[in-house]
Parts: sequence; structure tokens; C-alpha cells
Amino acid sequence: QVQFVESGGGVVQSGGSLRLSCAASESLDYYDIGWFRKAPGKERQGVSCISTDDTTYHADFVKGRFTISRDNAKNTVYLQMNSLQPEDTAVYYCAPECAQSMGVIYTSTAMDYWGKGTPVTVSS
Repeated sequence: QVQFVESGGGVVQSGGSLRLSCAASESLDYYDIGWFRKAPGKERQGVSCISTDDTTYHADFVKGRFTISRDNAKNTVYLQMNSLQPEDTAVYYCAPECAQSMGVIYTSTAMDYWGKGTPVTVSS
């Protein structure tokens, strides 16, 4: 089973930027990787998804602000987060499978198989 370690989170002011990393224990050549987030008291949200051919998808609420990318040579997927807003505050996770439909990012993989996540806090 592939293992993930998320990093890059932190505390930033509204309008600031962060770059999250998802480092995998093995090659990501055959995985569609997604970024998801969960805030206290809220359901998890799909944020972004990148396919094996580098096709990318972003949820409507982050389009124009977040960009997902991958570097297979480093077994790593990134999420560049710009123009952060307080509503983006959450723990961010990467998952080994994802898809999109109607602007919604989803996964069939249970969170038990994700990493521990990296917390992002955006102050106003």
C-alpha cells in the first residue's frame, strides 16, 4: 500500500500563499492523486485532482487560486495555494485516487488510506 506524507501547511494571512507537498513511498506513475480537506465541524471537500496524464481538475471554489501539479521523478504531488481565504482553513490530505464531475472532486478511497494531513490556517 502506498504511503503519503503531506507537508507545507502553516498559518498565513488572508491573501497569502502556501505550497503543499504530498510525498509518496513509491512511484506515482499509475495513480490519479487528489487533494482533499476537512475543517472542524464540516464534511470533507474535494479540492483538486491530477490524472496520470497530467490532466488537472479543481473544485469551483478554488479555481483560479489553487494549482495541482506532480513531479513523478520525486514521487511528489504539489498544491500551490494562492489568494488564500479564511474559508480555506482546514487539514489538507492527499489521496491515491480521484475523479471529477460537475466541478466536484471526489474519491472512492477511504481516509484510512490517506496520509495524516497538513493543517492550513488562514487568518483574516
